[in-house]
Amino acid sequence: MTGNASRRKRRARRVYDEELKGEAVQMLRDGHSAEAVARNLGLSSVSLLYRWKAKLVRQNGAAAVTLESRVRQLEEDLRRVERERDVLKKALAIFSRP
Repeated sequence: MTGNASRRKRRARRVYDEELKGEAVQMLRDGHSAEAVARNLGLSSVSLLYRWKAKLVRQNGAAAVTLESRVRQLEEDLRRVERERDVLKKALAIFSRP
């Protein structure tokens, strides 16, 4: 047996059940980083998670796509408001000094 043939034999594709895929995607949606989810579940790559997420969004239809885009928009708004709050806190600290 040659080196390539033995390597192919050892690297059988792993098959993940739908329940695991759903839980992994839910962890992504809950705000966990893709790297952390992949590491915790023992996945070989982060891109696998993103493929599962895209597949689930396509399966759930237009409502899921709309909801996903709305969540992204709200997260961006939240980051902007948090930055504004931090600036105002610093300004208050500066102007309240005697």
